[in-house]
Amino acid sequence: MVSVIILAKNEERDLPACLESLRWCDDIHILDSGSTDRTPEIAKAHGASILSNHFQSFGTQRNWAIDNCPVQHGWILFLDADERSTPEFQAALLEAISQADEDCAGFYCCWKMMLRSTWLKRADNFPKWQFRLFRKGRARFIDVGHGQKEGATQGRIDYLREPYLHYAFSGGWQQWETRHRSYAKEEACERRRKLINPFQIFSPHASRRNPAIKQWLGNLPGWPWVRFFYSYFLKGGWLEGPHALEYCKKIKWYENLIQEEMRSMPKPQATHQKNSKSNQQ
Repeated sequence: MVSVIILAKNEERDLPACLESLRWCDDIHILDSGSTDRTPEIAKAHGASILSNHFQSFGTQRNWAIDNCPVQHGWILFLDADERSTPEFQAALLEAISQADEDCAGFYCCWKMMLRSTWLKRADNFPKWQFRLFRKGRARFIDVGHGQKEGATQGRIDYLREPYLHYAFSGGWQQWETRHRSYAKEEACERRRKLINPFQIFSPHASRRNPAIKQWLGNLPGWPWVRFFYSYFLKGGWLEGPHALEYCKKIKWYENLIQEEMRSMPKPQATHQKNSKSNQQ
């Protein structure tokens, strides 16, 4: 009923557990972007098909996968190698797509952010929604910051409320920080580049609300501390123990890093004025 696509590069540590959690699926595709470890061998050993494409961005890579992976079913689920299906998620997914009417193009999905054995439900502001499950031929993706969101869709998007598991820290904090240093540059560019309607802050849809919050509040001088205070105190992250404190401090560090990147960029007005003078000359 559903085909699974996993974007991967050097995922030999996480991919086996991800594929093991998907034993219920008979059509799995790995889109590799130049692995130098055992990722391709692991994929083949688990019976997954494997294709390769140079990675440019998450939105572009997902669209390439949609266009080129020979999926067998009418529904497509995107997972990452550090994510896991659960029996509850599987059951909810299969029930949702079996009952979806023709006007439903897909579903927003959410995750349980796991730090070691702790679910950071409060510290990670659960639920966070991403467009991951959709009918073949009915949706595309666009880039947003370092990630992606739904682009053109043909039909309604519903919500699948049973979460999957997300082990974002399986490689340790050093790997997480290395990745987020790169992400911070892309996120800073996104926040400076787009002008979003501020009223979208009050949108019921997280895919619209979160980018608006990041752009309109993310440049405030005290935003990293606000972000920490909100997640750790107001949302109750302190109830989840030392792992939640560790996580909230890292998110504050990440928000600081984004602001540093934004401050290092030329102001849009100055750039515009410079271009105007050059045109006059």
